[in-house]
Amino acid sequence: MFTRLRLTHFKAWKDTGDVALKPVTMLLGTNSSGKSTLLQSLLLLKQTVQSADRTVQLNLGGDEVNDLFNFGGFDDLLNEAADQPRQFSIAFGFKRPDAGALRTGSFECVYGQTSSGSVAIQSLTLTTESHRFRAIRRDKGAYSVMVGDEPQPRCKGRNHAPERSVALPAESIAALGTDGPLVEDLSLAIRRELTGISYLGPLRRKPERDYPWNKTNPGDLGSDGKGAIDALLASALLKGEQQNAVVEGVSDWLVRMKLADRLEVRQQGRSNRYELVIHRDGIACNLRDVGIGVSQVLPVLVVAYFAAPGSTVLLEEPEIHLHPLAQSVLAELFVETSRARNIQFIVETHSEHLFRRMQTLVARQTITPADAAMYFVERTGREANLMALELDESGRVGNWPEGFFGDALGETREQTALAIKRAKEMRAKVADVPR
Repeated sequence: MFTRLRLTHFKAWKDTGDVALKPVTMLLGTNSSGKSTLLQSLLLLKQTVQSADRTVQLNLGGDEVNDLFNFGGFDDLLNEAADQPRQFSIAFGFKRPDAGALRTGSFECVYGQTSSGSVAIQSLTLTTESHRFRAIRRDKGAYSVMVGDEPQPRCKGRNHAPERSVALPAESIAALGTDGPLVEDLSLAIRRELTGISYLGPLRRKPERDYPWNKTNPGDLGSDGKGAIDALLASALLKGEQQNAVVEGVSDWLVRMKLADRLEVRQQGRSNRYELVIHRDGIACNLRDVGIGVSQVLPVLVVAYFAAPGSTVLLEEPEIHLHPLAQSVLAELFVETSRARNIQFIVETHSEHLFRRMQTLVARQTITPADAAMYFVERTGREANLMALELDESGRVGNWPEGFFGDALGETREQTALAIKRAKEMRAKVADVPR
């Protein structure tokens, strides 16, 4: 689980400061304020560690098949207010309950631009509770590898350049002696944390009438949820202890959202094609024939049961095309599955109903403020700013930004005043009518 995130001079952010990340973290704010950038920083590192080229220092994307985003060039990532040196940084902390002695750690990488225009690591810092390792770029692409507070580098040269942003090369590991295995374990833990991210973007695929299945479980759902159907088919059709676990979990939440009574996977004859059938009020409909909200929320429900325990799910606008009650129930999905399956959710949303239910869950003591973080992001001029919303034990926000969700009380007052005004006008007209 990620425990904190910090960006400096990265896209909209001059400096986020240390952003505490909890099992359920919610990002609210105005459009184009910088909320998505917080998620994208982690996705940039994820696609870097998954790069086929181990020597790459930062994978900015461009491969439409394998990359999550095309981030453009260095100047597209650098905050326009950045002065000399023209550098940006990404840092995060993490904890892994299954990592033995290596339970916590942190990553910080500073990136700059070479004379040829490519992105290069200026410094990489990897830390555990008791150790710190740094790779610092020197002249002509050479790196010095430092350990703790030692005044002299353990090794230096161009062959000690970091790989995929998170690891030191084999030459550095060998030169570090007894510290080498610890650096390897730390890099592996960071890599697992990043590769374990599941991401669903704000636009999910529209449903088909039927689907082929190749009799395997998908490795990933994809940013548009294209693998969600394969995950449902695998859950229903593959034998084993987990058979139907995803289908049953998704069905339960569809019921709680009042979107369906049951979800069924149905084979078409003896072919290898299957349809998803939604049962509601005694009527069975193909997924394509029900409201778009069901198909759009399916990947959100699937990822909650498909993501591996201990992993992190990043979601953008999970509430799209859902009615208010269903939006509210999403809060319960995140809280309950986070606890039951040890999944971390970092959610970007504009939904008042989702946020209000989170407040209610805090008031019910279903979740404590210590296990949930709420942030409001807004733009001040050209700079993004982040404010932690302060929830008390009753779920009340002490520092809510004025006007983001509108002024419900003000709207009611205006409607009441206008209704009273019209009533008076009608009475006046009646009084003026000759008898």
